[in-house]
Amino acid sequence: MSYEIGTLPLETLIGPAMRATEALVRLDERLVHSPVRDGWIERTHFHDAVAAMWIVGDLVHLEDLVFRDEEMDLRTPTHELTRAQMVVRKRRRALSQARDWALGREGLRELSGRGGTAAAVLEPAREGEGAPAADSGDPWGEPEPDQLAEEFAEIDAVLSRSSRLLAGEAVPPRTAPQGDERLGILYDLDWDEDARLAEWRQVLDRRADLPAVLRAALALDAWHDIEVLQRGDWIGGVLVAAFLRQEGVTAHHLACLHVGAQKIPRERRRSGGRTERVVAHLDAMREAAAAGLKEHDRLLLAKERLEFLLRGRRASSKLPKLVGLVLSRPVVSTSMVQDKLKVTRQGALDLIGTLGLRELTGRGSYRAWGIV
Repeated sequence: MSYEIGTLPLETLIGPAMRATEALVRLDERLVHSPVRDGWIERTHFHDAVAAMWIVGDLVHLEDLVFRDEEMDLRTPTHELTRAQMVVRKRRRALSQARDWALGREGLRELSGRGGTAAAVLEPAREGEGAPAADSGDPWGEPEPDQLAEEFAEIDAVLSRSSRLLAGEAVPPRTAPQGDERLGILYDLDWDEDARLAEWRQVLDRRADLPAVLRAALALDAWHDIEVLQRGDWIGGVLVAAFLRQEGVTAHHLACLHVGAQKIPRERRRSGGRTERVVAHLDAMREAAAAGLKEHDRLLLAKERLEFLLRGRRASSKLPKLVGLVLSRPVVSTSMVQDKLKVTRQGALDLIGTLGLRELTGRGSYRAWGIV
């Protein structure tokens, strides 16, 4: 479980790290004052979620994910589709908070899907923090349980166990998950996620002298090597993207690391040599930034073309709202247009026809349109 960084071949890593940093920073600077920034960010959430499922061997159709997110499913959602929607929600949540939220106590608790003890491994409570509130009185004369004290007691136990594990001591396995009601038939009860999470977090702090992008690549490699969580391997990509945002490399967006990894052969990402894997992660970051730049320029051109069609329209026209909706979603359906713009079905079809959107599904029913 331990991840040893050791001596890094900087002469091999510094070149890919600089190229990845340059690409990510260029994309971030392009987005600062971009008129399509908000739409671009929303679209990338969907693309990264689909790529995350593809990497673990699951196929999720982009249009199904968009409809699931809008609660307009065409069919019963599959397990893979539900997980992809979870990726979208967690990316939105991480981007909506402060830069240092995701790797803090509350952020890690929420993003990793763990109980209250998970994030506490990374950020122990400070002295005097969270003092129990004064007793408000119990009408039945029975004292209320001090839940805060119990939580801090469990945090202390986890920290103690993690310290002993990292020190190399023999620690007996747990017989039941702590702070967690998950079924033992689905989860290995001996899999100490708290200790693994503590070890992974130390990888980020162990080499603070390295460039942020190189530290992010090491964190990605450590996440897969340590196998932090039994379920949700994609969470590591979201956390590392949040780390890049925290360090200011991608201050105005959340990097689509899964989109970049999708363009790197699996043989490189899962190579037997650590240096080869880290270089592959750095190249994936560069590919993610390059794909983001292409998508941004494509959206910018599409926005200019669509706005040309708005000239001379009445001030009460709903076409500007439809343009905003199309730019923020990979695909739109008539039901989505009806719901967002408050028009009839025929009105939605007329608006879509006015903008000349491309039909993407090729089906007679449940059609969807988008920008090509």
